Amino acid sequence: MKYVSTRGGDQKISSAQAIKKGIADNGGLFVPEKIPKLTKKDLGRLAALPYAERAAEILSLYLDDYDKEKLLGFCRDAYKEASFPGGAAPVSELYENAYMLELYHGPTCAFKDMALQIMPRLLSEALKMTGEEKTAYILVATSGDTGKAALEGYRDVEGVKIKVFYPTDGVSDIQKLQMSVQEGDNVSVQGIDGNFDDAQNGVKKIFSDKALNEKLNEAGYILTSANSINWGRLAPQIVYYISAYLDLYNEGRIKMGEKITFCVPTGNFGNIFAGFLASKMGLPVKRFICASNKNNVLTDFFETGVYSRNREFYKTVSPSMDILISSNLERLLYVFTGCEKTRGYMESLSKTGEYRIAPEELAEIRKYFDGGCTGEEATADRIRATWNNCGRLIDTHTAVAADCAARLAGPGEKVVIVSTASAYKFAADVTAALGGTVNYDRGVLSPLYSLAELTKTDIPAPLAALETKRVRFTGSIPKDQMPDSLFD
Repeated sequence: MKYVSTRGGDQKISSAQAIKKGIADNGGLFVPEKIPKLTKKDLGRLAALPYAERAAEILSLYLDDYDKEKLLGFCRDAYKEASFPGGAAPVSELYENAYMLELYHGPTCAFKDMALQIMPRLLSEALKMTGEEKTAYILVATSGDTGKAALEGYRDVEGVKIKVFYPTDGVSDIQKLQMSVQEGDNVSVQGIDGNFDDAQNGVKKIFSDKALNEKLNEAGYILTSANSINWGRLAPQIVYYISAYLDLYNEGRIKMGEKITFCVPTGNFGNIFAGFLASKMGLPVKRFICASNKNNVLTDFFETGVYSRNREFYKTVSPSMDILISSNLERLLYVFTGCEKTRGYMESLSKTGEYRIAPEELAEIRKYFDGGCTGEEATADRIRATWNNCGRLIDTHTAVAADCAARLAGPGEKVVIVSTASAYKFAADVTAALGGTVNYDRGVLSPLYSLAELTKTDIPAPLAALETKRVRFTGSIPKDQMPDSLFD
């Protein structure tokens, strides 16, 4: 399996090289030359396996240069019970024909753990496979959850240094605290004055700065990324879509071959694109509902074919979706329009802030995707309704997806709502949605205890443990100082 850039060129590399590099030399994202297929027989065989073995089988189709036995070992280690109590990606019934894929049971209580528990193992192996002697310097831009999950996954990993940039006022207090207390000798966290798009653009500029890269090389580093622009981050996410379908089949909820719908809270488009790849592999999917918050740039794109970041940016109660530049949409454009048009669309986005795809291209994309958006009031209403009617606590991002699913699903349509974070990561807003108030007698962690008292539920252990952690990283810098901060 070779990997190519979404923006064309002659570069064809192995999966290990793609994971090590993170981004193509021409600024494009790496994609596999072809998408491997799963037959109905293959799905039946995978249904009998535990999650880690499913993951190894599926990943081996994309990472065929990795030793298969090592890959199985990586998956078993990444998805062990100690890291994911109760299972890596369980599926539960929410109400009739609606199910919830619970991706928040990992070490940081967010779906990013599903990829970032195994990605460090894939990168470390890639460095060995390619004979790399320099230290891999991982740069991450985060809207909240990726940062902590990457820091936790890569802490004290040999041959790796990691720095995370986050918008100082663009993450929840709990997310900020999780990052600021991160342990590990090879980690660094830096707040910036700006939003997530500023952080993401800053990282992309660093990658494309030849002089800066030469300076880092002289210091013994090579740059790579742990964001979903890196194939090693995205590939593991394919697994849980397939696993969710197989679990529903095993439970007798669906018949093998029956099509279901996934509704995914979406910001940077990596999570939902992984699901799309699963469908292209042969997973029976009716459609994907791309759920957005008030920053509904994707909703407009799926309705009109125009992608425009030239609009007001909103800070919402679902901050991980407060994004106007969805980087992984570039991969979808590549699939439907090819590398030359994709390169042109990306150039237009960079120069003018928008692009328009052809009507026939939009028509093909609409065969797989629908867009929906949910405002702030409706998000709170959905949190409250889900608790009152189903006895389930959901976070603000899951609420956006749950609301879109409830409004857009047709009669009898079976929908899997992808739940991306514990409600406790956004405890203040969830408490408010449920009609409660936060007593701030315990500082930043007060919302956790207020939500627990209100709902008589338990605070997840990784979040409760924050109370005893020492804050290591504070302060904020202007976004133009990001390159200089690499040498701090």
